[in-house]
Amino acid sequence: MKISKSKIERKLKRKTNAHLVKLIIRLKKTSPSLANLISIPRRKRAQVNLEKINKNTKENDVVVVPGKVLGKGKIHHSIIIAALSFSEEAERKLKEAKCKIEGIEGVLHHKTLKVIK
Repeated sequence: MKISKSKIERKLKRKTNAHLVKLIIRLKKTSPSLANLISIPRRKRAQVNLEKINKNTKENDVVVVPGKVLGKGKIHHSIIIAALSFSEEAERKLKEAKCKIEGIEGVLHHKTLKVIK
């Protein structure tokens, strides 16, 4: 499905967070589908538990969550993960599992990204 850049622009006008606006503008050029997922309203964004991430990833995968990572479950392997936000418990469990936590801008240079929503 093709994502309209003008539709992303309309969604962008409603955003007040300057950091989020810059991220969406950058993603619009490189990854329009990810820009679309991040530009949706906060109440509709993905909330993903660690157990789902653990089930859908392998060792050293690069994962992007266009929303919040929650702390239910455990992760049993090391990954590189980027999300808009993390719960305190999820962040603690990811650090215990030796996962690398980055901002979404930090993982854009990777060739293969796994988007979990």
